[in-house]
Amino acid sequence: NRSRNEPNLRERIRASVIERFSLESMTDKTLEAIERIKIAFVITGLNAGGAEVTLLKLLERLDRKRFRPSVISLSKDGDLKPKFEALDLRVQSINLKNPFNLFSLIVCLRRIKPDLVHTWMYHADLLGGLAAYLAGVKTIAWCIRNSNLDQDKTKRSTRLVVKLCALLSRRLPKTIVSCSEVAAAIHENLGYDRSKTLIIPNGFDLEVFKPDPAARSKIRRALNIDDQTPLIGLIARLDPQKNHEGFIKAAGIVARSLDTARFALVGAGIDGDNKRLLEAIEEENLTGKTYLLGRREDIPEICAALDILSSSSSYGEAFPNVLGEAMACGTVCAATNVGDSARIIGDAGRIVEVGDMQGLSQALLELLSMSRDDRRALGERARRRIADNFEVGDMTKRYESFYEALLCAA
Repeated sequence: NRSRNEPNLRERIRASVIERFSLESMTDKTLEAIERIKIAFVITGLNAGGAEVTLLKLLERLDRKRFRPSVISLSKDGDLKPKFEALDLRVQSINLKNPFNLFSLIVCLRRIKPDLVHTWMYHADLLGGLAAYLAGVKTIAWCIRNSNLDQDKTKRSTRLVVKLCALLSRRLPKTIVSCSEVAAAIHENLGYDRSKTLIIPNGFDLEVFKPDPAARSKIRRALNIDDQTPLIGLIARLDPQKNHEGFIKAAGIVARSLDTARFALVGAGIDGDNKRLLEAIEEENLTGKTYLLGRREDIPEICAALDILSSSSSYGEAFPNVLGEAMACGTVCAATNVGDSARIIGDAGRIVEVGDMQGLSQALLELLSMSRDDRRALGERARRRIADNFEVGDMTKRYESFYEALLCAA
């Protein structure tokens, strides 16, 4: 460490840590640990999803003068892997669908010799946590990214992993980070050690997600609609928990009351090849009024083009990132009350009960009935709420403080 030969640097580090944690004194051993924090992030996969994107945002901003991160994915290369690799850090894939590869994970962690292993998502918590323990890592943290587990739709193997995690939560992790207050409470009721829970909500980049009149015009021109046309969006990958068919039912009710309304659905698997969605759209007489845009890389522009962002999720969501992204763009939201949706939206949008698509349609119609000025003012309130409570820089600082404090306590 450079500070061994630079006393002034050592003193600056000491002063910074004392100020951050209000510590009266520090041992040299603790200070050296602060100076060389190596973190191995173990995540179930690197395909695009809320947890994966949040980890990517964290690593983009993590202070490399204080932290040396590496990433281990427990499945085959995902579509986000190139973005992780572009951050100039070690990214490895160890496919744990083959159980014999657990030994490879242990060897990998022994080679990295991390000060801290932080696992993300259930399978990584269980297998990554066990591998870290067997590799001799003393400081392990977990990360909860789901809320409730619908028994009819969640794999039995996943529910078993959650039960095992609940049993091991008292011994394996030092801390269990949850992005959601609701998710933390649900998992505590499932048997997770409540004394270890720490809430760090997700954060959003207000320089990337922002009101953008030019983007609004561009997207609407591509859809062949004008600025006055009411446009409601659902941005979510194809997954039962996202409840796309429920959204289409709500959209049908809206369209019968407001013929000019249009609907844009964005996400992996949401395209013209999806026969089930096409049939649902036809049943609601929404053909010609609904755009299936598939997976897109221009989500900030899509959000800025919408009048309202809707979330119709029926279970599983902990902290729906898309709500924060749309609100940061000044777009008002109407959502079902899953995970921390109500906490995110606050008084800057509308929340309805899970499964209440009639209620969702009425919330959408209520927002569309507002004058453009009133809806714009509500959108400005939504953006301020994200800036005040869920900004990505603040999220990063919380994680950095957490990692330092965890090693100070080790």
